[in-house]
Order: sequence, then structure tokens, then C-alpha cells
Amino acid sequence: MKQEQSVRIQTSVLNGVEKKVLIWLAQRQPRWMTSDMLTAIGVAGALVVAVGYALSNFHIGWLWLASLGFVINWYGDSLDGTLARVRSTQRPIYGFYLDHNIDGITMAIMCIGAGLSDMLNLYIAMAVLAVYLMLSIAVYINAHLKGEFKLTYAGMGPTEFRLIMIVVNTLFATIAPLREWAVRFDVFGTPIALGAFDIVGLIILVVLVIIHLNNFCRDLKGYEEIDPVKPY
Repeated sequence: MKQEQSVRIQTSVLNGVEKKVLIWLAQRQPRWMTSDMLTAIGVAGALVVAVGYALSNFHIGWLWLASLGFVINWYGDSLDGTLARVRSTQRPIYGFYLDHNIDGITMAIMCIGAGLSDMLNLYIAMAVLAVYLMLSIAVYINAHLKGEFKLTYAGMGPTEFRLIMIVVNTLFATIAPLREWAVRFDVFGTPIALGAFDIVGLIILVVLVIIHLNNFCRDLKGYEEIDPVKPY
């Protein structure tokens, strides 16, 4: 089966530094380490994130475990493809299918884990997951239609997102008033309380929605020019 490679577009803030670090790490992996093993490590990291968030209901110190999970997830998720490229063992069809299915699974695991904590409303966590999956679908469609695989938006990619969450976790683990702050209001007689972590989740949600709508409108206009209405 012939597989055309999509052009990877990655313009995140940390992309240059991260690429050098990943190549350095890939060159020093033991011979027995494989890309599939690194992919599994990435999934394990997502599970650690979820467990850390869930256990933070019992003690806020478990947020440090969630942050460690983000590091483990980055290590496995970011290094698996780099290792294959460094060793010239790429499997473009198999790798594309596996990697992007796993991306959806790991994001679901992390969002569900965060939503099960007392800090983030489960509805907000599920909304973030839904919009992330919508963005992913758009990326895969563009990879098929115009051979363009965009990995970052507004200078932000998965690595930057992980770093933001580690910073947020650190702030919440160390600043008690931040955990206790909440805004309360009624919606049709139902009392609603949103904590600071909920606000962070809502900001992420709004940013993802704006990015998705902007990309949708721009791509739709581009495809309309490529494929105009035919005269009847």
C-alpha cells in the first residue's frame, strides 16, 4: 500500500529546543527500547495523570503525581516517533494509525481523571475532551485532503499544554487560598460553584473553541476555492 506522507507543521514556542532534546534522548535509548514501548510509556503516563488527579480528592499532594504523569506522558508520546526517525525504522501507515488513536485515548484518560477530582467540574472536563477530539478530526481531514498535518496552534502544542498543567498543578498544590476560592451563582434556581481550577478549564475550553471555529472557517473557505460550485 502506497502512503503519501503529510507535511508536519509544528511551530510551537518550544519546538526548536524540544526537537534537539528528543534527538539527544533518542540517540541514548537502549537497543531494546522500541517506539511501541515508548507509546505504551506515554499511555502509562496518562494513567498516572488520571490517578494523581483522582487521589487529590484525599490529599492535595497527589497533584505532584499528576505532574509526574505529564512528564512521563511527554517522554513516551514525544519520543516514540523521534526514535523511529533516528533509527530509520519508520512505519508510516502503522505509526499514523497507532499514534493518533492513542492520542485520543490518552487525552480521554487524562480528562476523565481530572474531571473525577474535586477541583475540576466533570462537565467542563468532558467539554474540553469533546472540542479536542473535534480539532483532531479536522487535523486528520486536512492530512487526507491537502497533505498537511498541523500539530500546533497559536504557538501552542501538546508540550506547552503539559507545561501549563504542571504549572497549574504546582500553584494549586502550594497555594491553599487558590484552592478555596470559588465564584457562586444560580442558573435557573440551581446553585453553581466554580473554583479556580474550573476557571482554568473554561479558559482552555474557550481557547480551543475559538481555534476550532477559526480553523474551520479558514479551511472551509480554502476548500471552497479549490472545489467551487459547478454551473448547473
